[in-house]
Amino acid sequence: MKILMLVPYLPTITMSGGQTRWYNIIKYLAKKHDITLFSLIKDDSERKFIPELLKYCKKVRVFTRPKKPWTIRNIFLSVFGPFPLLVIRNQSLEERRAIRQELEGEKYDLIHAETFYVMPHLGKLSVPTILVEQTIWHEVYKHYVVNEVPWFLRVFYMQDVVKIMFWEKYYWSKADRLFGVSREDREAMLKLVPNKKVGIIPNGVDTNFYKQKKVEKKYPPRILYGVTNFEWLQNQEATEILITKVWPKIRDYFSEAKIWIVGRKIPVWVKKDVKEGVEVTENIPDARDAYGGATIMVAPIKGAGGTRLKILEAMAAGLPVVSTKVGVAGLNLTNGENVLIADTIDELAEKAVSLLKDRAFAGKVGEAGRKHVEKYFDWKSIVKLHDPIYKELASK
Repeated sequence: MKILMLVPYLPTITMSGGQTRWYNIIKYLAKKHDITLFSLIKDDSERKFIPELLKYCKKVRVFTRPKKPWTIRNIFLSVFGPFPLLVIRNQSLEERRAIRQELEGEKYDLIHAETFYVMPHLGKLSVPTILVEQTIWHEVYKHYVVNEVPWFLRVFYMQDVVKIMFWEKYYWSKADRLFGVSREDREAMLKLVPNKKVGIIPNGVDTNFYKQKKVEKKYPPRILYGVTNFEWLQNQEATEILITKVWPKIRDYFSEAKIWIVGRKIPVWVKKDVKEGVEVTENIPDARDAYGGATIMVAPIKGAGGTRLKILEAMAAGLPVVSTKVGVAGLNLTNGENVLIADTIDELAEKAVSLLKDRAFAGKVGEAGRKHVEKYFDWKSIVKLHDPIYKELASK
């Protein structure tokens, strides 16, 4: 089939979870389908990813968006216009015109859009559209407003949350087929579009890639949070909880261990205020060096939305994981068997210490996690879920 795919950022395995997802989807879909990719970029430095994508795509076209979200133009339009900042920041009139011209000049079987905020680039269509949401954006921003924004500014920020909900509902309703990445996300989507059929296409991981490389464990033991993009607000929140609340309690029982924060765009406060026993590595060349070198991962994630690629990747590498119920939502894991789940600070610390002190138990949990991911979340299996959806849409 001939597919036009729309994404907000260029797919690559070196960046955020969303970009990793899109890269792998394209890589495996290209075995059966002809894909033309349209994407936004912040600046020309991102064009370096295009040659890799051209291995799988017939054509890749990119369009610029503002480098920073908080420009005067963006703020003005989001306050006084109908769209939230999330949509304004990711709008491109050039891309909208290019899509219209592309559809006039080429015949496509369907359009595959990832995230609702690329949908404004589409006008009236005769081509069927599938929309996949990797996260529920109004929940992400609401969590941020409630937990991080001063009370006297919350009403102002909540206006943006309401706008996000409105346009999510609008574009979810408009798509011919709609999908989330977890059962929890599907239920949240159905609250806004109860009459819509909502399916699930989960996130995945290249399990073979993560078991190919053997890495020597670091000493003293490392408690990893990463490998991730710290522009994502939930990662900043989880890091603060780990360093300021969970880590002191772990240190009381296992003083020789270190916290290891790994990823890109690590907040300045983490790098400047590195406490004793906390190590920071930014832009690690190969994520497997972090997952393989660490002893355990502790992910005190509080914000809902999507499934966590970093947890899937850690498990694919055999790294035992301690996380919250929210952090492992959608992964169908079993507490005490292939993951340790804890929602309080004391429990997170206690379960982390139990893994650090009992290496045999840690190895058992890590291996069970690896087998679970290999069985249910390998990209090769997940991408196959697209075929019947595509055939159904194209036959209409």
